[in-house]
Amino acid sequence: MSAAASLAWHRKGVIPGFGITLGTTLLWLSLIVLIPLGALFVKTAELSFDQFVAVVTGRRALHAFALSFGLSLAAALANLVFGSVVVWALVRYRFPGRRVLDAIVDIPFALPTAVAGIALTTLYAESGWIGGLLAPLGIRVAFTPLGIFVALVFIGLPFVVRTVQPVLEDLDGELEEAAASLGAGRWMTVRRVLLPSLVPALLTGFTLAFARAVGEYGSVIFIAGNLPNYSEIAPLLIVIRLQEFRYADATAIAVVMLVASLLFLLLINGLQRWSERHTGRRQ
Repeated sequence: MSAAASLAWHRKGVIPGFGITLGTTLLWLSLIVLIPLGALFVKTAELSFDQFVAVVTGRRALHAFALSFGLSLAAALANLVFGSVVVWALVRYRFPGRRVLDAIVDIPFALPTAVAGIALTTLYAESGWIGGLLAPLGIRVAFTPLGIFVALVFIGLPFVVRTVQPVLEDLDGELEEAAASLGAGRWMTVRRVLLPSLVPALLTGFTLAFARAVGEYGSVIFIAGNLPNYSEIAPLLIVIRLQEFRYADATAIAVVMLVASLLFLLLINGLQRWSERHTGRRQ
């Protein structure tokens, strides 16, 4: 350990308590996160390797994985784009009803997921307000994978907006004006002035929206239709296996979702750190 690192390690803060706070942190994380996740792997160990592979590579499981992760990724990307537009409108412009619009963004946070699912199903069913308009065009939303996508976009939007909004608010609008006065076009201003500062927040919002979407259950099962090999998500398949008393099979599916989610989150966090270092060097 270098001298600087050793000094930083032994330096005392104005308010003492490193030992007790670190101990409490480790204890709490162990009780709430590490021990339950460890129990998940222990339960999966009841299956042999061949049995585990058979469970997680079955046609029904593979389709549920592809549907959950694929639609979660698509919904997070959609929220990344349209959430950025919402943030830009809320931060850069003043208009009547802006505060009301800002408050509406938080509704998916407060609304119970089952209520959200029922509302979306009622709205997008063929007899609903929006579904009735789309049905003559041959577009079905409720009880299809498209309905799952709509539900995941609904519950993920606030994560992008609330993550990016404070960062954009801290950016001085005069920087954009200075870039324009120096001859930079709109796209160059966005690419060279705004994006370098916003990319870490955008990646964080995208990650949070994706993580929430992968594990979403309540709002999805109402609008999905839940047909095996068509509109059945992985969390629902886990619940079905539990209802069938196939606990080891359920934990095996859960372990695959956990590992895949962790790998994806590590990848995004790596990209976020690279972006922060790259931005720091440019500044």
